[in-house]
Amino acid sequence: MTPLPALVLLPIAGGGLAWLAERIQPHTASPARDASWWVALGILIVETLLLVLVTVRHPDHAGPWLGHFSTPWIPAMGIAVRLDMDGLSLSLVWLSLILCFLCLFLATRQVTVNAGAFHFLFLATLTGIIGTFLATDLFLFFFFWELMLVPMFVLIAAWGHEDRQRAAMKFFMFTQGSGLLMLLSILGLVIAHYRESGELTFDYFTLARTPLSPALSMLLMLGFFTAFAVKLPVVPVHVWLPDAHTQAPTAASVLLAGILLKTGGYGMIRFNVMLFPDAASRFAPIAMGLGVAGILYGAWLSCAQDDVKRLIAYSSISHMGFVLLGIFTGSRIGMQGAIIQMLAHGLDTAALFLVAGAIQERLHTRDMHRIGGLWAAMPRLSSAGLFFAVAALGMPGLGNFAGEFLVLLATWHVSPTIATLTTAGLVLSAIYALRMVNRIFLAAGRADLRPVRDIPARQMAVFACVMAFLVVLGLYPQPFMTFSAPSPLSVTAVTGQKAATP
Repeated sequence: MTPLPALVLLPIAGGGLAWLAERIQPHTASPARDASWWVALGILIVETLLLVLVTVRHPDHAGPWLGHFSTPWIPAMGIAVRLDMDGLSLSLVWLSLILCFLCLFLATRQVTVNAGAFHFLFLATLTGIIGTFLATDLFLFFFFWELMLVPMFVLIAAWGHEDRQRAAMKFFMFTQGSGLLMLLSILGLVIAHYRESGELTFDYFTLARTPLSPALSMLLMLGFFTAFAVKLPVVPVHVWLPDAHTQAPTAASVLLAGILLKTGGYGMIRFNVMLFPDAASRFAPIAMGLGVAGILYGAWLSCAQDDVKRLIAYSSISHMGFVLLGIFTGSRIGMQGAIIQMLAHGLDTAALFLVAGAIQERLHTRDMHRIGGLWAAMPRLSSAGLFFAVAALGMPGLGNFAGEFLVLLATWHVSPTIATLTTAGLVLSAIYALRMVNRIFLAAGRADLRPVRDIPARQMAVFACVMAFLVVLGLYPQPFMTFSAPSPLSVTAVTGQKAATP
């Protein structure tokens, strides 16, 4: 029996147990006795064991699809609970679980008010994310797409910083509004298939074979693209991101930057490029132009930020521009580069937000002018911040460089001009990353800086695991390129060939 349904449902069910555990044993002064935290940790451990089972039990003769589950949900409307996993979804689910462990060990213990509710919303968001990566019924996909927005909205609005209400509302309005456009495209595709075949279905693989006119194909593709562009995010529909990242609590910032942005890249690969290959090919020059604009715009604004979390947020816009660029190069190398970039960015930016959260917890400020000189006072945290900042600027030998290099190589074959413009973003990334390092860690210590405690050795060990993974991803990316490859359904769609059903 496939464990895919358990992978999806276990987090939200465990979140309910965590909430109940806090009701039975309220949060105490010692986080070691926080029952909701231990329940959340146990759920993630079980979730990891299930994912290991999916990863290792895959028979070689079964093809690229690693798991399948399907059962009717609303048969009269052709809606089913259908879940499928390939290398792309498997790698992103692994990324999701790794970042959730990071949040538990380094961030959620900072929550001292309504910890049970916090862990419930945290795990409910994970259910929406995993469901989004696995759903191959378009109605079910939309259900999970919307599901992950509501708990994230509450996390920001209830546990965020000074301007959290406005940031949460902006996040919800942009993502919800663009999601409705995707729903219209889903319904348009379903209706087009019904008129062509007389069959009412939301099945991804069946709808992939629906013949569409060029105009209708482009219109439907743009509905999907808008929703994914908002989540990625793509300039100019990025304006929700800086406020949401800055005002969110540390754990929510990690989920936003590390995982939720990747649902946009995943959607572009799985739906834009696969369902509408011809329209995606015609739209590729515009998409690549938007990617370059995001790379340059995000990097330029990062150079002007004094708020460390806002700097990291704008840098995410720049880094995810490489993902958009790689997806629409129409080549296998570009697609692989985009996926490696998603994995590396998820780990690196999540770690930077955790470093920023630790600084804010101790100094009660995010202003780089008011921090300064932390290397002597906090050598462990400073060394971690230095490593992840250097990774963010694309240092050779680390994961970000591998993804960006593959994207640039694929882009050069399509347009040397676009590739040349893109390199300016790499120069700007070095400027803002080194500026952040100098102001926060290497500058002379402030005379009025009160004594602060460094992160404990066990937390540094968690950071060290992330560092090791980024080094392996940068020095030997080939296993990850093979492991995280999309199914032939998506890969062949890039070249416009027929889609295959698992």
